Order: sequence, then C-alpha cells, then structure tokens
Amino acid sequence: MNSLRNRIASLLKRVAMIEGLSGQDLRGQDWSGVDLSGTDLRNTNFYYANLSGADLRGANLRNADLRSANLKGANLKGANLEGANLWGANLIGADLRGANLEGAKLVRAMTHKANFVGATYNSKTLFSYSAPYDRFPQSQKKVMVKK
Repeated sequence: MNSLRNRIASLLKRVAMIEGLSGQDLRGQDWSGVDLSGTDLRNTNFYYANLSGADLRGANLRNADLRSANLKGANLKGANLEGANLWGANLIGADLRGANLEGAKLVRAMTHKANFVGATYNSKTLFSYSAPYDRFPQSQKKVMVKK
C-alpha cells in the first residue's frame, strides 16, 4: 500500500511540474506526505486541505489560500509564502526555515514547535487580529528576519 502511495505521489509531482497546479482549487484534498518541492502553487486554494508531512521545500505558494490547512510536520524550508493566507492553519512541527512570510496572514495559526529560523516577514505580515506579534510566541519571532 505504501509503495502504491509513493508511486502515486511521484506521478502527482511530475504532473504538477509539467502542468502546474498554480491557481487550482484543491480545497479539502489529501496531499499528506506528497513531494511538491519546488512546485509552482501560486494562488492555489488549499482551504482545509491535508498537507501534513508534505515536502514543500522551495515551493512557490505566493497568495495561496491555506486557511485551516493541516501542515503539521510539513517541510516548507525556503518556500515562498508571500501574501499567503494561513489563517487557522496547523503548522505544528512544520519547518519554515528561510521561508518568505512577507505579507502572509498567520492569524490564529498553530505554530507550536514550528521552526522559523531565518524566515522573513515585513510590516504587512499579520500575526494576530490587532498588532503584529500578539499571540505569536516570542521565541519564534526572535529567530525571524524583518525586511
């Protein structure tokens, strides 16, 4: 069963690289454990999608809708999340080292044990309803780079 899942994941990645998934409506779909590293996912709708354990290293998720998405344990190292909406997303244990979070919305995102070392953000990045940084653990803010 696991071998079949790996073959399907490999096929999906090839299709994604050739056809592109940019702008597609993938809400609620299960992409858990799938290798989408380096894939163009701009403007893709992942609302309530399961991306737990997915490999999204270097993926372009600019302006993607990731509201309430499950990204638990996902590898987002070096991913472009500029302008992405991560409202209520589960980022527990996710690796966001070096990710671009400029203009991203992380309101109510669950970030326990997520790694934000070297991730970039700017004045448009939203961490809460009121002011940037409220409800966002201080230990995670300290390792980020403001642009």
